[in-house]
Amino acid sequence: MTALSATPGTSSTPQNDLILRLLTLWRILFSLLAVGGALAPWVGLLANLRLWQGLLLSLVLGLAALFSALAAFDISKRQHRGRTISLFIDYLALVACLVVILQVGGIFTGIDALGDVFGRSVIYLLIALAGYLIGAAGDYFQNRSQTEKILRQVGKWIMLLGALVFLLTANLLQGLLAFFQNLANLTGILAVLGLIVFGLAVWGMWRAPSALALNAKTNHEQMLNGWLFLSPNLLGFMIFFAGPLLLSFYFSFTDSDAFNTPKWIGFENYAKILNVTIKPLASPDQLAREVLDIKVFDEVGRLKLGNGGILFGAEDRLFWLALKNTLTYALFAVPLSVIPALVLANILNSKLPGMKFFRAVYFIPSIAAIVGIALVWQWLFNATIGYINYFITLGIDLWNNLFNAGVIDPKIRWVSDERTALLAVIVIAAWQTMGFNTVLFLAGLQNIPGELYEAATVDGAGAWDKFWRITLPMLAPSTFYVVSTTTIQAMQVFEQVFILMNPAEGPNNSTITLVLYLYRSGFQNFKQGYASALAWVLFIVIFGLTLIQFRQQRRSSIYES
Repeated sequence: MTALSATPGTSSTPQNDLILRLLTLWRILFSLLAVGGALAPWVGLLANLRLWQGLLLSLVLGLAALFSALAAFDISKRQHRGRTISLFIDYLALVACLVVILQVGGIFTGIDALGDVFGRSVIYLLIALAGYLIGAAGDYFQNRSQTEKILRQVGKWIMLLGALVFLLTANLLQGLLAFFQNLANLTGILAVLGLIVFGLAVWGMWRAPSALALNAKTNHEQMLNGWLFLSPNLLGFMIFFAGPLLLSFYFSFTDSDAFNTPKWIGFENYAKILNVTIKPLASPDQLAREVLDIKVFDEVGRLKLGNGGILFGAEDRLFWLALKNTLTYALFAVPLSVIPALVLANILNSKLPGMKFFRAVYFIPSIAAIVGIALVWQWLFNATIGYINYFITLGIDLWNNLFNAGVIDPKIRWVSDERTALLAVIVIAAWQTMGFNTVLFLAGLQNIPGELYEAATVDGAGAWDKFWRITLPMLAPSTFYVVSTTTIQAMQVFEQVFILMNPAEGPNNSTITLVLYLYRSGFQNFKQGYASALAWVLFIVIFGLTLIQFRQQRRSSIYES
């Protein structure tokens, strides 16, 4: 930091001028190389790449060339922005070279081989652990220097022995030899050279002479250090989330089937999803084939109006059934997860004995494994031996005995009847989500100032007035968050349906949901392109619902934005 606090005049020296020329030259050279790489797929040098791979490579390298040229201009003008851009580009290139080295060297496949022998070799790591503990025991003999020295030396040798035995038994030495042998090809050599070059570029740009030459200040260094610490998380986001997200967007415009080369088909997937028709019916029971082109459309549903009606048809009938089931599920599951949670939170916020115990009890379903929950509820919903029907039978028998009502036991087939199958899933989801929402509401309640309730009591307000005029308005931010997240979870329901129902679509597709239909299209029917289009339609639906909730919250909130 001392070097960076020098006066601005010290940045104009022969040494700094030379550094600026070298940095500018490197950025120009990088831009030229990036432009050449962006053009390579289109001049026959990388003809084995697929279309989307060539487009992605050209886009990435084109942006890299553009930003590198901008950095060269900034560096020539002694602007620190050029240093920031240079570090960003070189750091990403460094990571890319490292990933290529690991891939070419076979590290990712070697991990599987290590897993096969790790179990019988891990015992030798305990020897290294014992050596570490022996060495650490020397801290207790600081008054006897000779004993401390002996313990530390013995600990080091035992640790070394344990590590060496582990390497031998786990075949890691052979693995390292195979790793270097795999790098002995053009791709591996270029990746290693790139790792060295970009590593030196990052190291040189980070050092104090480069920082002084570009008039770096303390806040600049703090910003770069912050981005450096954030970079692992950001790279993980880009590689495992943003990258697949963009790739799925591309696939949504193709006929990808996981086996053949994807072909660009434009908006055909979206057209099939949204292709609907509405036809009038001469009578409520008129056959669908009399009004629909059954080669294109299937009947989704009909609405009876007097002596006639309206028939709704769609090219993809299952999508609209899945959308209807998903919206129905969300319409019931969200209130059943939020309203009881709000009531429970108010009860648990009281100072009655045992409230801490009940807070934990209500939260347990939220952390339980969904597979176990679904299997337990599947047993409870069993029409023959399930406890739910058992207690319904007991209740009806008791009612008939007391009042001679003659009520017939319905023997509800919860998961095998299309009228109750979706209701069964809603009950499970509400029971599981309610505890987590209760904790969120409870946190919001505990942040409400007690002085507000005291003042209301002085003014003669009752419990209902306090709840309606203080609790609910002050809980508006928590309510918005709870409702939004619960709605998003409801629109993405999958696990409960997939595990509870057999088959997962339920009787007569009564429980097929958008995510379940997406899964079926992509991983069972191998229509990845169509499944990607379904995923983006689902995203638009969820985004629209969230936007509506956000606008409604802004209108009703008592807080100013």
